[in-house]
Amino acid sequence: MLRIRVVKTASGSRAVQIIYYQNRDRKIFKHIGSGSTDEQIQALKLAAQDFINQYSPTLPLFEDSKSDNLLLLNRSEFLGVYYTFFHEITSALISKIGLNRIKKKLLLDLVIMRILEPASKLHSIELLNIYFGLQHRRQSYYKYAPKWLDLKSKVEEIVVQFAEQKYAFNYDLLFYDVTTLYFETFQEDELRQNGFSKDNKSQQPQILIGLMVNEEGFPVAYEVFSGSTFEGNTILPVVKEFIKKHAVKEFTVVADAAMISAENVRELLKNDISYIVGARLGNINAKLIEQIDKSLPRQDGEDIRIKTDNGFLICSYSAARYRKDKYEMDKQIEKAKALIERPSKNKKLKFTKSSGEKIEINEALIEKTKKLLGVKGYYTNLGEEVVNNKMVIERYHELYKIEQAFRISKNDLQTRPIFHFKEQPIKLHILICFMALVISKHIELDTRQSIRKFIIECKKITDARIFNQITGKEMRIRTKLTPEIVKIMQSLNLPH
Repeated sequence: MLRIRVVKTASGSRAVQIIYYQNRDRKIFKHIGSGSTDEQIQALKLAAQDFINQYSPTLPLFEDSKSDNLLLLNRSEFLGVYYTFFHEITSALISKIGLNRIKKKLLLDLVIMRILEPASKLHSIELLNIYFGLQHRRQSYYKYAPKWLDLKSKVEEIVVQFAEQKYAFNYDLLFYDVTTLYFETFQEDELRQNGFSKDNKSQQPQILIGLMVNEEGFPVAYEVFSGSTFEGNTILPVVKEFIKKHAVKEFTVVADAAMISAENVRELLKNDISYIVGARLGNINAKLIEQIDKSLPRQDGEDIRIKTDNGFLICSYSAARYRKDKYEMDKQIEKAKALIERPSKNKKLKFTKSSGEKIEINEALIEKTKKLLGVKGYYTNLGEEVVNNKMVIERYHELYKIEQAFRISKNDLQTRPIFHFKEQPIKLHILICFMALVISKHIELDTRQSIRKFIIECKKITDARIFNQITGKEMRIRTKLTPEIVKIMQSLNLPH
């Protein structure tokens, strides 16, 4: 049995010890501390008693017991804080989504770190230790990372299943768009190639990412293409693969105007895929422009439907769009007139044309533009008996949700620039970012808060790390949950 003993020291102070007897011999189990006043001795005796209470009376088990709950400030050392709460809450969401089924602890921890503080993979391993006290060996990353790429199909399958359960996803409507991700290098290869850059980095090689989201903007699939790929050539392989994988019968894809072409339309119809895409009215023939000009009433909200080779062309008129279009046209015309007055060999403007060495106003283009002021066009192969014009327009305008997903990916998750040089690490980087995007978008949809706000609130809940010099153990004290965090956890349906 452990006992408390107070003895005088050679210096004249008193020492508090924990002792036990073995074969009638007194043995010191632990020295608690020394003091010179009754108050100090009383505090040390309380610490000694708490130490005894936390330990089993069986001596061989003493060192396996938990740390004491009584802290003496002058016998404690503050080691810093962990953000373990953030790891716990995101791990819980990973389990809810089902991504824990891939059973790759390091990969999932890298996904969590990508959300909290995007960094290189090796630096992320260091940050996992700094922020959460989680230790992973660098060698483990090099050993297992090459095998993780095989998980892409399984990850997408898990995500789609979650979308079915959580968001009632039934495959009938999907939104598709592409973006570019550039590299901090100027050297090209088969995957990293120069092309039209959405990041205004045309001099640097890039890759093209095709992303599919449901009506809520929740991502369900992605694909990686070389940087020089024309974006209109990406939609068919991605959509057809998705349909094949999930045995989809009825399918409508909503996409930007860049995705439409005569060949794409033929392939979509051949595969029984319905579509709603934007129309580039500036590229249509003069006869069709005349038909639109004569048929479409210039009243706010009016629309018409015209049958064309690319499907039904639906055109709508907006007074607000008219004012914007006219302002832009007038500004361009003024620039064109200024250029004519002061010609420049290296400068070309929209409403100018060359006649020999002379530059003049392109009156035909101005007249064409005037006829389309305030008009927006959409193509679909869905008949009016299936979906009316207003519904087509509404569906197309929901494409902003995929743009939101790209903004999260590029800004919050810092998907780009990419610092990898080989195809395998590049695709692994995109897989990690896709998984992080899935979690982030689920958080935003359920909490109605940005992922940035979510991180800020979670980081307010810290675990203070305190080393108890009496027991030689580290203990942690968590800050109280804030009302904002409680609300977030309620929104995510997590226990608190």
